[in-house]
Amino acid sequence: MYRRGILLAAAACVMLMSGPAWAVGVAGPDGAALYTEHCGKCHGSVVRAPKLEVMKKLPPEFIMRSLETGKMVFQGAMRTRVERTSIADFISDKEFGTDRDDEAASWTYCSLLPGQLEDPNTTANWNGWGGDITNSRFQSAEKAGLSAADVPNLKLKWSFGLPMNYQTSQPTIFGGRVYIGSMKSVVYSLNAKTGCLYWAYATGAGVRSTTTISQIEGSDPPRYAAYFGDIERHIYALDARTGKLLWKTQIEEHMTGRVTGGPVVHENRVYAGVSSFEEGAGGEADYECCTFRGSVSALNASTGEVIWKAYTIPEPSKKVKKNKIGTQLWGPSGSGVWATPTLDVKLKRVYVTTGDNYSDPPDGTSDAMMAFDMETGKHIWTQQFTAGDAFNIGCESEDDTNCPDAKGPDFDFGSSAILRTLPSGKRVLLAGQKSGVVHAVDPDQDGKILWQQRAGAGGILGGIQWGPAADEANIYVALSDVEVNLRRSQEGSITTSIDNTKGGGITAYSIETGEKLWFTPPPGCGGKPNCSPAQSAAISVLPGVVFSGSVDGHLRAYSTQDGATVWDYDTAQEYYSVNDVETKGGSLDGPGPTIAGGMVYVYTGYGFWGGIPGNALLAFEAGGESSQNGAAQTNGKTQ
Repeated sequence: MYRRGILLAAAACVMLMSGPAWAVGVAGPDGAALYTEHCGKCHGSVVRAPKLEVMKKLPPEFIMRSLETGKMVFQGAMRTRVERTSIADFISDKEFGTDRDDEAASWTYCSLLPGQLEDPNTTANWNGWGGDITNSRFQSAEKAGLSAADVPNLKLKWSFGLPMNYQTSQPTIFGGRVYIGSMKSVVYSLNAKTGCLYWAYATGAGVRSTTTISQIEGSDPPRYAAYFGDIERHIYALDARTGKLLWKTQIEEHMTGRVTGGPVVHENRVYAGVSSFEEGAGGEADYECCTFRGSVSALNASTGEVIWKAYTIPEPSKKVKKNKIGTQLWGPSGSGVWATPTLDVKLKRVYVTTGDNYSDPPDGTSDAMMAFDMETGKHIWTQQFTAGDAFNIGCESEDDTNCPDAKGPDFDFGSSAILRTLPSGKRVLLAGQKSGVVHAVDPDQDGKILWQQRAGAGGILGGIQWGPAADEANIYVALSDVEVNLRRSQEGSITTSIDNTKGGGITAYSIETGEKLWFTPPPGCGGKPNCSPAQSAAISVLPGVVFSGSVDGHLRAYSTQDGATVWDYDTAQEYYSVNDVETKGGSLDGPGPTIAGGMVYVYTGYGFWGGIPGNALLAFEAGGESSQNGAAQTNGKTQ
């Protein structure tokens, strides 16, 4: 590792060993001035950086974790502990020591602990990100427990308040339970019908990865493990019934690496990818950008031993040149794996989609689909869709010293590949890209392009962002195309606002031919603040109905026949949660709804780049009555 990386790693270790910064008890310098000098240039002008008004809703402890061990560790390492404390104190409207929203009330816990898992062979499950190892995001009518006729009658049954933060994982449904992780470093196991809590496991690092459940090999009677990753590059296996740690393995050494996509499990192997926030750190002019390489690893599901690790960029980064202030630059870099891998048991292959490069020179594996051998990790083929896409945050900020010469459009993949088999037996591998294009390739002919369709204009926050869904015949593609406006005052300050007229819409295409079947435009925002019609979140489908969440806070259901809206629920409201914490819904972005056993589950609240923050896990049931601890308002309606 290069020298600066060693110094920063040492700084991070000192922070962890020294204990929390707020324990010092020393009056700090002016937090507002520090924020303006060191933070405001990005958080005021970079589209994806959370804005001050959003961060004020977070507890100061969350901000300290970001500066000391999280996404902003490089920026935090350049400040003293007292300065970091002052910055966190200025940003947050809350006081240190009041962060208690992850402590469940006593009546939150289920009556019998740790309870028993229902037989997963007789219950309906949505296991992992895509519901299965092909990542289709499709649920059969039998497992959904819902018909298209039931969907207009969906009503909120219960809500659970998670810790307030920018992001969370997608709910997994298995054995009568819901599993969901939080960037507050806690994973929860809840009763799927009531929302009562079986257990909560503290990881010590944020969890954005979706959980996957699998039977522990050789267990009799059957026992099951819950597998997930954290932002400090670990994969975990917990006992799915009790929450007891079985093993924990770090699968990446680079400090900026993180596990964002959920793992997928097959035949006692866990497959997981690694992404990175070096794209953000790389924007700093004195940072030696960049050396991270994306990867996918296979682990023994029983022990956590790494069986193989394959990099998306074959060779380590090399010295390329120095920037104008003399900082050494490295490359190629990037091509992170943000999404859950897809498994092809017929050909014994692992498919991943990749991110952009972070530095020059751009290479041939960024913005691509890649195939690796499931047994050995050997690279088999790559199909690249956007060449020359080297990009980091320096390309968006006032100081573009470290912006690559290529200055790519940042059209990486945030969504998994989907593997589908047509009635004819023809197989198709599909994926939606931030460029706004949906791609179909032939997995049996080394990724040969079958068809491509442009769904939208594309952009940094996505054309197609977190993922389409596909049934037996069609793929359904929701469009982000969100637009954030930047305005500079005469004094030089920058303000941002979401364009409430841009983005959104959902389209259906034939999997076989790519033919456009229908398009439904977004309803629009009206005068709602912090609103965008963008449909950035992953979507999900059951026979006859496709669900899509919007940044405006609405979860909508559309007919798969013609795109007509059949149900609409505004999640951006306050709720009486079963765990009796302050619970609010907000923008739907990132994870999508999961469907199983007659219920629909969705997490609402995503304020990362200016949407509506929140912390609510919602559970809907057709025709049921809202529970006593349900929503403060229930406004599901048909159209």
